[in-house]
Amino acid sequence: MTAPRPEPASLGLRHQRVQRLRRLLGRRTARQGERAFVIEGAKLLNEALDAGVDVEAVYVASGTADGVAGRAYDAGVRVFELAPGVMERVADTTTPQPVMAVVPYVDVPLATLRGADFLVIGVDVRDPGNAGTILRTAEAAGAGGVVCCDGSVDVFNPKTVRASAGSLFHVPVVAGGGPVEVLSEMASWGVQRLATTASGGRDYDEVDLTRPLAFVLGNEATGLPAAVEDLVDETVTIPMAGRTESLNVGMATAVLCFEASRQRRRSATPAAS
Repeated sequence: MTAPRPEPASLGLRHQRVQRLRRLLGRRTARQGERAFVIEGAKLLNEALDAGVDVEAVYVASGTADGVAGRAYDAGVRVFELAPGVMERVADTTTPQPVMAVVPYVDVPLATLRGADFLVIGVDVRDPGNAGTILRTAEAAGAGGVVCCDGSVDVFNPKTVRASAGSLFHVPVVAGGGPVEVLSEMASWGVQRLATTASGGRDYDEVDLTRPLAFVLGNEATGLPAAVEDLVDETVTIPMAGRTESLNVGMATAVLCFEASRQRRRSATPAAS
């Protein structure tokens, strides 16, 4: 692997490329306008390259010799070095990664998910960490796609991107769409829409999760809007043994998705004679 060859001059804080990095990290409107976002760290850059993402540019902190930056350079990506102290001023974290990259949006049209038999739909999910956990869990459990409906946190928010741990590049993601329209479309595909509720639903492990389905997950504090509740086929509940009334939406997604994965593995395994 060839060592990266940064552009001749280190970029200072006022350079237009650095200012663009700051806008993409800090403003959803900037990301939407350019349909681009920033990934931070060698792991996420490797994940993007593994997924065949068309990385626009890589930025490395002053004095950094990073192998993944060399990999990106070998793939034809421009590599820029930032002047001393600039990465710390630009980054979204207290202790920044020494590598950043700008990549294009990876969202797909809703119609792309038609034919998938296991989906996850977020409705008004506001916490970026929870949103990233949903993406990571969906990929790990074998879901065919994730829909982040209008009103949810930006899926390309830096915190969401970090929390997804690269899953954003490996599971199809639909970023946007009205919840009513999305759920109506799911019904036309023959997908069963299962909503989570803190109490009053069927125990999740008593429901057949091998059929084509979509888990519908609501806001962390208020759950699903009434208009959305009217469009689900069934509600499921995760029983709580202790004093906790419910799990956060990221943890609830993990419980439900891995139960669906377990049931599907079991149904695919021939019974012993």
